[in-house]
Amino acid sequence: MRKAGERGQAEHGWLHSRHTFSFADYYDPQHMGHSVLRVINDDSVEPGQGFATHPHRDMEIISWVLEGELEHRDSMGNGSIIRPGEVQRMSAGTGVTHSEFNPSDSERTHFLQIWILPDRKGHIPAYVQTAFTDDALHGRFRLVASPDGRDGSVAMHQNACLFIARLDASAPAADQVLSPQRKAYVHLARGEVRMNDIAMQAGDGAYIEQEKALAFDRAQQAEILLFDLP
Repeated sequence: MRKAGERGQAEHGWLHSRHTFSFADYYDPQHMGHSVLRVINDDSVEPGQGFATHPHRDMEIISWVLEGELEHRDSMGNGSIIRPGEVQRMSAGTGVTHSEFNPSDSERTHFLQIWILPDRKGHIPAYVQTAFTDDALHGRFRLVASPDGRDGSVAMHQNACLFIARLDASAPAADQVLSPQRKAYVHLARGEVRMNDIAMQAGDGAYIEQEKALAFDRAQQAEILLFDLP
């Protein structure tokens, strides 16, 4: 287990960040990532604030908004607003610059930024954004990112998948089959849930290896991210 309160922390006034894995000034050799999953940053951005234009390369970057809105602009000419239920994937590839801001003048933006190592260096930079309805995520694990873009998911350059489920009193349980030859990581973005009889609170995570299935139940307003990894 990776407990929420044990994560790295960064407070910058306008940004309140929790780092599941080592990132920036936070370094923990015991938590450097899991398989190709390198970053899960749990960020809250104050109204009207954000990340000024900065560069990335050779990384698959996924943004998932939990509350509020996130305004994205990049050197490929993309400009968009990302809202809850919308997944954004940016392949940094040979190099891209981008900015991310909270466009609201009164509400915080709460989002997860996820970095996944690509299958190789030097991909052509690319961007895609896709919306998923609450019905699509409610009561089951919905594929939102994959290597081949199947089932309406966004495609990324890695043999990894991201599933997301929302569970609550009306749909308190869900199962997910795993391959014991692969790894997985679970991050509980919010709420409460029990996973294979282990209680999880918002912000908790779990390194998964050699498991055939995960059973989630006793959910209370839970939003769960499940990474299937090589």
